[in-house]
Amino acid sequence: MSDAVLPDSIRVLERGWLSSNNVLLFDGAEAAVIDSGYVSHGDQTVALVRELLGGRRLTRLINTHSHSDHIGGNATLQRTFGCSITVPAGMIPTVAAWDEDALLLSTAAQAGERFHADHGLHAGGSIEMGELVWQAMAAPGHDMDALVFHNPDRRILISGDALWRDGFGILFAEVLGTGDGIGAARRTLEAIARLPVDVVIPGHGAPFVEVDDALARAFGRLRAFEEDGSRMARNAIRACVTFSLLDVRSIALDGLAEHLHSVPLYREANARFLGLSPEALADWLVADLIRAGVARRSGNRLLAV
Repeated sequence: MSDAVLPDSIRVLERGWLSSNNVLLFDGAEAAVIDSGYVSHGDQTVALVRELLGGRRLTRLINTHSHSDHIGGNATLQRTFGCSITVPAGMIPTVAAWDEDALLLSTAAQAGERFHADHGLHAGGSIEMGELVWQAMAAPGHDMDALVFHNPDRRILISGDALWRDGFGILFAEVLGTGDGIGAARRTLEAIARLPVDVVIPGHGAPFVEVDDALARAFGRLRAFEEDGSRMARNAIRACVTFSLLDVRSIALDGLAEHLHSVPLYREANARFLGLSPEALADWLVADLIRAGVARRSGNRLLAV
């Protein structure tokens, strides 16, 4: 594995999985940040960003897409630093109306704080950050309005959740039956594969240089989901429940089946691809999370590890 070398004008705060990475880009005495983490990490995000700013002014916040782990700190950062917020143009109506279904907040039992978006960025446009000019490219699949940012001179891609070292984000539209998530993700990966890229800064995980390997794994994962929808549905349920568990730290087991049936994402994923009773779904999920080492059982509660 090779280390990714980035310009001095770019710093990456690697946050793990409850909060997305924060990418800081410096332009003299000013700075921009890409994505803001989850709402419950707001104070932590402010502290981490302030430390990296080193006296610079945070003037802009830019989002790659609309999911809670990327926009959750928007309001807090805007209140604290007075920065403007730029979102993908397709997000503007959803954010303005604060449509919690479309933002997948109520749909996936997640939280967020309402914020005001000052600008919308269209695919094909450009934006200057970190002493570089970045091209905004449409990246539907995980989020149908998502953008990634590419600088061809330094051959850097800020990929959000469109491409990770080991895959990509949940294909919510496909799982929920609201769009062609698989086809959109394939087109996004094909478009990324055509770009000159030496370094990828993902939404989760460390920056990486093994771009061809990452793309090969992503295409393989996409094929597996296309061949077996139940695998995709189980991945979505597992990932989102793990996300919630990381936030709340424990879940009552006697209410888990009812919870899985009441949350639209879990209910639809099960109905469309698995066909299990809520109780059977809960039993599978608990066993799977414990086997994966991300949770343990203590009495009548499931605890985050």
